[in-house]
Order: sequence, then C-alpha cells, then structure tokens
Amino acid sequence: GGVIGRYCDQPQKFPGVAHFHTVRVNQPAGKFYKTDFLRQLADLWDFRGSGVTNMHGSTGDIILLGTTTPQLEEIFFELTHNMNQDLGGSGSNLRTPESCLGESRCEWSCYDAQELCYQLTMEYQDELHRPAFPYKFKFKFDGCPNGCVASIARSDLSFIGTWRDDIRIDQEAVAAYVGGEIQPNGGAHAGKDWGPFDIQKEVIDLCPTKCMWMEGGKLKINDRECTRCMHCLNVMPRALRIGNDRGLSILAGAKAPILDGAQMGSLLLPFVKVEEPYDAIKEVIENIWDWWMEEGKNRERLGETMKRQGFQKLLEVTGIPADPRHVEHPRFTPYIFWKEEEVPGGFERDIADYRSRHPK
Repeated sequence: GGVIGRYCDQPQKFPGVAHFHTVRVNQPAGKFYKTDFLRQLADLWDFRGSGVTNMHGSTGDIILLGTTTPQLEEIFFELTHNMNQDLGGSGSNLRTPESCLGESRCEWSCYDAQELCYQLTMEYQDELHRPAFPYKFKFKFDGCPNGCVASIARSDLSFIGTWRDDIRIDQEAVAAYVGGEIQPNGGAHAGKDWGPFDIQKEVIDLCPTKCMWMEGGKLKINDRECTRCMHCLNVMPRALRIGNDRGLSILAGAKAPILDGAQMGSLLLPFVKVEEPYDAIKEVIENIWDWWMEEGKNRERLGETMKRQGFQKLLEVTGIPADPRHVEHPRFTPYIFWKEEEVPGGFERDIADYRSRHPK
C-alpha cells in the first residue's frame, strides 16, 4: 500500500522519467531520528531512486520521490529487513498513523501519544497494507488540545488529550507574572515593546467562555465552563498546569477534500482513559470500520458517510450514549431523535393524562 505509481504518458520522448514512482515510508512516532538512520535512508534513495525526498509529507510520511518499477522490491527489502522500517499507507486503506512529540518532550501531554500511535500501527498492519476500505482512513494523535499535528482538522479519527479535573493554579507564579518577574508565553515575545503584562487584557478577556477572573489578587477559574482551549496555559505555563485526571477525547469525520469542502471532526467520545491494552479505544475504531465498510460509498470518507446517514447512526453503531456535548450548535439543529420503543408509553399519548400531570 505504500507505493504510488507514477508513469509518463510519453515514455519514448522522456525516457528518464518513464517511471517516477513515489514511495511512502512510515515515519517514527514523533519524528525522532538517529543520524545513522537518515544517512542510510539517503544512501538507499541515491542508489535506488532519484535522491529527491520530502521530509515530511503533509500527513507525516517520509516521502521518497522518483524510482522505477524494478527497484520497488529492492527498496522494500532494504527498508524492512535491513533498516527495520515499514512502508506507509496509500490508497483506500488505513493511512500512516501520526503522533505529536507527546510525553517525550511536552509538559501538557495528557497521554503517551507516541505509544498509542505505535500500538495501533502494529495492531492494524493488515488495514495499512491491504486496501479494503471505501476510501482513505486516517488516525492522528494529539497529546493535548494545542493540537500540534492538527488531528481535529485532518483525520477521520482524532485522538486529542484532555483532562477531567481542575486546572492546577500556582497563585505565587500568577503574582510573579502580574508583577513582571516571569515573562509571559515562555519569553517568546521578549524584546517586543508591548509594555508590561496585563493579565486582564491578555488572558482573562480572551477566555472564550469567560470562566476566569481575579479576586483578591488571586486567579479564579470556573472549571465547569472551561473548554480546554489552552490559551491561559500557553501564556502562563509556570502558573497553570493541566489536571491530573487525564485521558483523551475521540473526534470523528474530519476531512479536507477539494469538492465537498473542509469539515472538522465531531466529538464522539468525550473522555476515555488511555490504558493498555487500549481495548476501549479499539472497540470504537472497529465498530466504526464495520459500519463504514458496509455503508460507505466508493471514495466516500467517514465524515461524508456521517453527514449522509446522520450523527445519531454513528452513535448507534458505536454504542455510545447520546450526550449534550455531542450537540455542535445548541438550540439550533438538534440531531438526536428518540425511537418509539425508547419512549415510555410510546408516541401515542392521552392529552387528558398529559394535562393532569402538566397543568397550565
């Protein structure tokens, strides 16, 4: 599944590019490399291909541009047997999963994104290598809501780290930010003549849900209203910390196609703990695949199947109960409908009985 055939339609005229196949190679989680691996890769491509690489493709893979058909098996053997590296995904299959740096480098990571990416890559090898889906399917793993691999916009299933408890506040550090002793944004704007840090203007007024305020010289947060936008944590990283009850949210249906237009992921599972062997996560994935492979049209992404059959259908096939957090636009377009067997007494009601219980 990792080779994209490229052929020139005038090979006699341009024999040098009669074949110019692209090879996708599965990148290491978080894109960590040793220099000897990069040297091996460059030497392999100089010998077997054009020498032109793309580090990295827009969805993560190492892209090796330009080789001929006789070289493909040689390249595959060298990558898998001598470099311990697999091909990536292309075609109507599971595409190469991608993760951010996760807990290896990031203080905000709510789960081990690299480990989950690796484990699901190994679990679903068959789906990666043998195209059997209606169209492409992408996993992406963001360790926190900052979304460094933009999973919410680019993946059919998006795994975004989050927490369920309160943001931890160091009031002494808050006072140090306000007093100018600690630079905001980790010092990223040092040298700019923007005047002293103004917590009201730069943090509190920019909170999308207005859940923060200063009281008696201390920062207060109504965590029930917090949507994890990460703005306050990014501005004051030494004063604010993510909660300790950590896990991830799963969003479904993002895509960026040319014809139908871009679509962000819709929240499917608000919170799940990330614990080996990840059975709760795998169950969601496999239930979606069973439905989408049966109902999806040719070249139809998961998001388009969801739009065609309705979000409620997705909840039914995954067994996830409807939740107020599923509603994208409250009081505007509700799409959770009750079936008659789910309503006590069914849909047939006696108006006199109703009035007796609900007097005007």
